[in-house]
Amino acid sequence: MSMNSIIEIITYFSAFLMATGVITFCGSRLSKYGDIIAEKLGLSRTWIGVILLATVTSLPELITGISSVTYADVPDIALGDILGSCVFNLLILAFLDMQFRGSPVTSLAHHGHILSASLGILLFIITALSLFLKDKIFPLGWIGPYTLIFILTYFIGVKMIYIYEKRQFARYIKEKAIELKYEEISTKKAIIHYAINGFFVIITAIFLPIIGEGLAEATGLGQSFIGTIFIAMTTSLPEVVVTLSAAKIGAIDLAIGNLFGSNLFNIFILGIDDILYVKGPLLYYVNENHIISALSASAMTSVAIMGLIYRAEKKNFFIAWDSLIIIMFYLINMMLLYTLR
Repeated sequence: MSMNSIIEIITYFSAFLMATGVITFCGSRLSKYGDIIAEKLGLSRTWIGVILLATVTSLPELITGISSVTYADVPDIALGDILGSCVFNLLILAFLDMQFRGSPVTSLAHHGHILSASLGILLFIITALSLFLKDKIFPLGWIGPYTLIFILTYFIGVKMIYIYEKRQFARYIKEKAIELKYEEISTKKAIIHYAINGFFVIITAIFLPIIGEGLAEATGLGQSFIGTIFIAMTTSLPEVVVTLSAAKIGAIDLAIGNLFGSNLFNIFILGIDDILYVKGPLLYYVNENHIISALSASAMTSVAIMGLIYRAEKKNFFIAWDSLIIIMFYLINMMLLYTLR
């Protein structure tokens, strides 16, 4: 490796550390004010995590996707970032579990997450099937029919989650009233602080794909592998910070809702990327290896659902059985992508 390459890597890595610092600081405050907004507006932490936090923390994937399918013309990076971020978000769930002693994190979470997680599995399977069939599916102009399914499923899913969570909130309104923690903070102040911190997270996160692509070029690895592993990890940094910060203040449902909600929004972004990729249906022009990530995300989400339903009372070690299986699937996904790169 030449000296210029080493200097380039150091430069990009320094920029990455700076971006990490900003996102860590503002992301922790974003979690706090998201929790306050949930309390003030009478909304569940699950719904706030699925919609409000997930939309903000998934914007780096949106920016990366748009740039990848327009002027950069690297559709594999776009899809790799989307599916890689979904897989990495589920890995974050396992890391989140390690933060709690005694009970698994899935046993502390609300059952409502099963709804958003199930919708995620549906979208992952449709993605994998579309990748397998490719040009055997009749396109709608320059877009694939799967794009309409992605967009409709996302909006219908958001509505379903909202109705379900509202119903649950009304059922337990007395208990919720007792749990109020932020009576001294006004709704206006919470929204303003949320917007300010969200703005800095978004602006900083926009540069993460550029940093990730710069480091990717310096390493010389393939687009599918880099897009799914490294760039996905950098664009998922907001999810990491916001999720762990939410858990730290005791907002478990906010944290888990952010992860499952980000996965739903990521597949919605894939639909947007397909619309902007005017050469034709996006999934016609990408490597079939991405099927591995789509199926891995489905399997990992299925394991998370099992944990949410089974609700184990304690861990055998420092990590719950479902989190351990999730980590195993993630490692298998990485090894297969590296082998087939």
